[in-house]
Order: sequence, then structure tokens, then C-alpha cells
Amino acid sequence: MAEDEAMAGTAAALVYIVEDDAEVSRLVERALRDFGFACESFGNAAGVLRRLQSERPDLCIVDLGLPDMDGIELVRELARRCNCGVLVLTGRGHTVDRVMALEGGGDDYVMKPFEPRELVARVRSILRRRGLGSAGTAGMQRRHARFAGWSLDCAANLLRAPDGTETLLGTAETQVLRAFLERPHQILTREQLMGTRELSPLDRSIDVRISRLRRKLEADPQNPKLIKTVYGAGYMLAAGVEWA
Repeated sequence: MAEDEAMAGTAAALVYIVEDDAEVSRLVERALRDFGFACESFGNAAGVLRRLQSERPDLCIVDLGLPDMDGIELVRELARRCNCGVLVLTGRGHTVDRVMALEGGGDDYVMKPFEPRELVARVRSILRRRGLGSAGTAGMQRRHARFAGWSLDCAANLLRAPDGTETLLGTAETQVLRAFLERPHQILTREQLMGTRELSPLDRSIDVRISRLRRKLEADPQNPKLIKTVYGAGYMLAAGVEWA
């Protein structure tokens, strides 16, 4: 029953698959369609960028090894042009590629070869976190968060300071900040903040995101008062949150 509800909850979500390997693209599309997603596939970056002019997806799955544009550059372009989730699917395993992709706007990073069912689970997880698709209806109702004089418009990735100054956050930063806002005064592990159970102990991408958020939110980023480090456990938002 729970599985049926989960499938129904994501039925309206539209996913673009940007992958030049036709076999991999078919595998991904078949897995997503089996679980109720609408899909459209593209063999290069130019095709998906043209498509964005007429329709915006809920999420894009992007291969880094595209024939006409580096995938990390495409991830940045997607983050700039539309507020969609981005899942990087690639054979590149270097930490620098992972960090650059996540910092550029990616929500998650999956290595090839992959298990299709896990890929679907990660897509669902991104959509839930971002409040996209019909599964995220409740999340969209919780669009505006106020905390310690700051406010965040989760749908627009817009952070407003106590003095009214506005900053457009990247998708990755918004994901982490929203995780904090949904569970204030709770210790969150690096895995919870990244939305993955398979985070390598050597993966420092979440620490980079935390550092970037602190530079925006904290008067003294070296001695943070809002986003606190709980050594050996994770991080915690030390502020009350009001949602509207």
C-alpha cells in the first residue's frame, strides 16, 4: 500500500534525461516510467536547453560526459535557467567532479553502473526535498520560512536578510538550508543533509555547502551562532523557525 501511494504521489513529475548513451537512456527512462514518471530524453545539452524554452521539467538527470558540453557546465546552466532538481548520473568517480557538480547546482550524484530502483528512489527523494511534482504539494504549501530575522522563499531560492537584502541561493545551498529549517534544533548528519545513505567519509561536499551558507548567514563564519557543528555527530540549526 505504501509503495502504491508513493508511486501515485510522483505520477505528475516530469523528468528530462540528458544522456548520450542510448542504452543507458532507455534503461533510465524505462525505470522511471515503470514508477509513474513522465520522461523525455535528450542525447546532448543543446537539445535539452532548447526544450527548456517551451517546457520546464521537475527534475533533470544529467550525464557529465556529453558530446557538446561538459555536464558540469550544463548543471550550472540548468540551475541558472530553471528551478528544477538535478541528479548527476556519470561514470566519473573523482571527488573534484562530485564537488563541482554539487556546488554547481546538483542535488545528488549517482555513479555508473547503477541499480535502476535506487535511481528511482533518489529521484523521489530530490522531489520530496524540493517540494516538486504532486508528491511535493504539502511542501509547496510550506514555501516561506522565517528564522532569526532571516527569511527563505524555498520555491524561488531567495534568501532575505534582516536588513532586507536579498540573495539568490544555489540549488545545493537551498537544499541544505531547507533541511535545517524543517528540523530546527535537531542534529542532522552529513548523510541526512545530502539526502544519501552512501556518503563517503572522504566526501567534503556537504562541508563546502555549510561553509558557503555560514558566509551568508553568520556575522562571524568562523564562530557560527546559527549553524553549529556538533563534533562527531553533524550540524544543527540553533534557531526557531516559522513557516507560511
